[in-house]
Amino acid sequence: MTHLSEITIPDFGIPQVRPQVPAATLAARCDDLYQRAGTDWVFVYADREHNANILFLTGFDPRFEEAALLLGPDGRRIIITGNESKSFAAASSLPGLSVLLSQSMSLMGQDRTRRPKLEAVLGDAGIKSGQTVGLVGWKYLEPEEWDDERPGFLVPHHMVVILARLVGGLEGLSDVSAVLMHPETGGRSVVDADQIAAFEWASTRASNSVWNLLVSARPGQREIETAANFGYAGEPLSCHSMFSSAGPNQAIEGLSSPGNRILNKGDGVTTAVGYWGGLSSRAGLLDDADDAFVALASHYFNGLVSWYDTANIGVTGATLHEAVVETLARGNLRSTFNEGHLVSYDEWSHSPVRPGSTDKLRSGMVFQVDVIPTPMPTGKALNCEDGVAIADAALRADLAAKHPETWARIEARRAFMRDKLGVTLGEHLLPLSNIQLYLPPLWLRPNLVFVRE
Repeated sequence: MTHLSEITIPDFGIPQVRPQVPAATLAARCDDLYQRAGTDWVFVYADREHNANILFLTGFDPRFEEAALLLGPDGRRIIITGNESKSFAAASSLPGLSVLLSQSMSLMGQDRTRRPKLEAVLGDAGIKSGQTVGLVGWKYLEPEEWDDERPGFLVPHHMVVILARLVGGLEGLSDVSAVLMHPETGGRSVVDADQIAAFEWASTRASNSVWNLLVSARPGQREIETAANFGYAGEPLSCHSMFSSAGPNQAIEGLSSPGNRILNKGDGVTTAVGYWGGLSSRAGLLDDADDAFVALASHYFNGLVSWYDTANIGVTGATLHEAVVETLARGNLRSTFNEGHLVSYDEWSHSPVRPGSTDKLRSGMVFQVDVIPTPMPTGKALNCEDGVAIADAALRADLAAKHPETWARIEARRAFMRDKLGVTLGEHLLPLSNIQLYLPPLWLRPNLVFVRE
């Protein structure tokens, strides 16, 4: 059974210093990708929007322009950037890194007089005829969406043309994106204690921003005024910050940035903040009473609880999907998208949670419990989205030893969820958000939340 109860959420603390991923870990990630790709060279594409792969491997992300990481014979590690990012890339802690300039990576209109041609730069790096290159794009195509015998590279066309010309034909190129991004076996899908600590830093701060907005929202404010309560401190974003509202007869759009609309009592409201490795979201009604909406929200809460009850090491994505689907269906709800997904430097890297998925949940995975219910009455919204890590005993011990403050927050959240929300997490689930599963459907009563008896 689920019911509403007045519960004040405690102060779990806000970390100031972001944990760093050691240089040796970056090197090991590059070596793992190179060895598993099985090609002479690996070419990792990046740009401002698609920066997660190169960030994971080097700690560097391109600003304003494109970039590429080359991994090659004899441990070669090369970042190629345009004019603006060359000095920034040099700050990467990846051992043995070289930085080369290719001005075709730069913004249009900037100087092209020094190194304008990417083909010449790649040739100077050592790529030559007869070699093989594995490409890592921003995502890869599944068999059901691509049946051409040639790889469907998700990188700019001119880069594919240049690489094929250098090695002597398209047959020398292969798509190795799945080596890094597969939802079970990908290098980015399973991380260590240091990365979990860094993502907890992000998740904690994102959830604090969301909570600050939620408790401050009042009728009569403009959306942009309410959004000022995010208290943004310059944290690196994984997506734009979102806040929007709608009246009873208006569709509410969760992806919108805050605008000039004036909030009214009874509005549907939704917000989300995402930093590298952690997003938090809440949606509900800007009201203090609505029995029908609360009844609907209780079914949604039960669906969320079923996620936490089912997720475990070795469980298949299909099993987790089915558990949430069955629970939501009791309230005539379903999830708009997958019932959760992996989160990384990008807000959504991949998801093993889908119908028929045999991909298994593994220790070291970091999930976004992203279950967005539908259908919803026009002008109303529900969401309770936070990050959680999955960790076996060895990983938990490593995290506790290396990052005791992170571990203390995780343990305090677990105790709160058990003692106040009635939800006992398995030891393998590490709550990363300061408002984990804390769902107030009525924003004008923010401490009135769902609990399980």
